[in-house]
Amino acid sequence: MQIIVKLHPYRKSASLTVHYNGLVQGWIYRHLESNLSRQIHTEGWHDGKRKLKFFVFSRLLGDVKIKNGQVYFLGEVLLAIASPLEKLLEDISLFLIRKGQMNLGDVSFEVLSIEVRHPPRFERPILLKALSPITVYSTLEAPDGRKKTYYYAPQEPEFGQQVLANLRRKIRAWTGEDIPPDGATFRPVRVSNRNLVIARYKGTVIKGWTGIYELDAPEPYLRMALDAGLGAKNSQGFGFVEVWEKKSHRDTENTEEGK
Repeated sequence: MQIIVKLHPYRKSASLTVHYNGLVQGWIYRHLESNLSRQIHTEGWHDGKRKLKFFVFSRLLGDVKIKNGQVYFLGEVLLAIASPLEKLLEDISLFLIRKGQMNLGDVSFEVLSIEVRHPPRFERPILLKALSPITVYSTLEAPDGRKKTYYYAPQEPEFGQQVLANLRRKIRAWTGEDIPPDGATFRPVRVSNRNLVIARYKGTVIKGWTGIYELDAPEPYLRMALDAGLGAKNSQGFGFVEVWEKKSHRDTENTEEGK
């Protein structure tokens, strides 16, 4: 399930660093019931040695301007949060309804509305728009023995392969059922170099890609993509996707964000 929170800054031209993912993530953890926050942050859900946290959020999208490493909020913005754990979204929604505002760093936003979005009727294949960059990577060993992180581009076959493998792990960890991909594919449809986003999260540089993608996979894969995100580092604000509709109010995005 997804919620779309419409916000408006109280102060004109309020700004945050473009690398604000940690602020949003921290806000989410702080406003969950304590046992739930601990379950997600500390315990998680496991697939082998991998620990998954099962939530994802978008960038702050809307009336914004990017300048000198800062994002300026000029008017209404949207923040989307998703999770297969409905209690997480309920906690966040109830807090925002009661409080009527959301504080990120030094910026306070008025909460204008909260929209609950349930998964759409499934049709295969489906087009998805990334509202936060999808990151896919491997950790490689250099000749000198040092570890290096290689980030894949959407045009590389490993990008789609790893996205699908990641969805399979999420389904297995969440449901206990291993569902084969059944000839599934994930490919870029409208992605260019302008969709590359270079972000920093707690000092670590992370590369990801926005854009439009096609997912052709069994229904549980689509459900998990919408509820938990695509690729890696979802709980850090990477890989939030929505079903793409042409001429959507979110169809125009600032691809310089995060660079």
